[in-house]
Amino acid sequence: MKLINVLRNECIQAGGGFSSRNEVLAAITKLAKNSPLLTDIPEADLLNAFVAREKLGTTGFGNGIAIPHCRLEGVEEFVVGVLSVPRGVEFAAMDDQPVKLFVFIVAPKNSSNEHIKILSAISQVLTVPENVREMLAAPTAEVLSENFLRHVRDEADPKQHDTKNLFRIQIQDEELFHQVLQVFEGFQASTVMVSESEPAGNYLQKMPLFAGFWNDKAEKFCKVILATVDKADTNETIRRIEQSTGALDNRSDILLTIQELFYCSGSLNI
Repeated sequence: MKLINVLRNECIQAGGGFSSRNEVLAAITKLAKNSPLLTDIPEADLLNAFVAREKLGTTGFGNGIAIPHCRLEGVEEFVVGVLSVPRGVEFAAMDDQPVKLFVFIVAPKNSSNEHIKILSAISQVLTVPENVREMLAAPTAEVLSENFLRHVRDEADPKQHDTKNLFRIQIQDEELFHQVLQVFEGFQASTVMVSESEPAGNYLQKMPLFAGFWNDKAEKFCKVILATVDKADTNETIRRIEQSTGALDNRSDILLTIQELFYCSGSLNI
């Protein structure tokens, strides 16, 4: 669920003026009730839900921003709205400063995961001071909506960035390391990085409790190869690695793990 899909234009108001937190919560309640999605929710129940949430702890997290939110039985879809109060209003914020911008959420009772995602998405927009200044300067609801949406329209679409797998290869043989590293040179789309690593034994042998388990005090070679590989090349990459190493199941000096990436964008120079 994307934030841009749950922001309700009928629930946006610019340039409000209020003198207390209770007045703001009442105004937010009326604003939320503009949504047809909340027609069957009594206004009193909605207001009580907002008030109850504030009693748990203020949703004013500082820098002139608050995100009042509540969950209610009978709500089927998320309703998100925006209220700007350029002069500011006392809202018991964490930094004790007046709050000027409110983005509120009314959520279904049993949608905790989605609720958290939407809260996070809103927070990311509002933690950029320039974004907040733009919204507070909006003279109308339409401009306020546009200023808010401008910063959430580029939400990442994982379907366009999930075409790669991440190879992580831990190797304790130096000659083998060079052979495996060369495997990735044949894949143009791969980005490959190498990092130093150490087996736990290098540390445990220095601890008095475990010292007697190691006769050879020399620290072992160990490096990690991290590579992004097109999913279409995954099986071929494994095959080429095993051409150099033999069957990985029969080795105790190399460990290969592969993760399917939810999002992968950008590249690094080798």
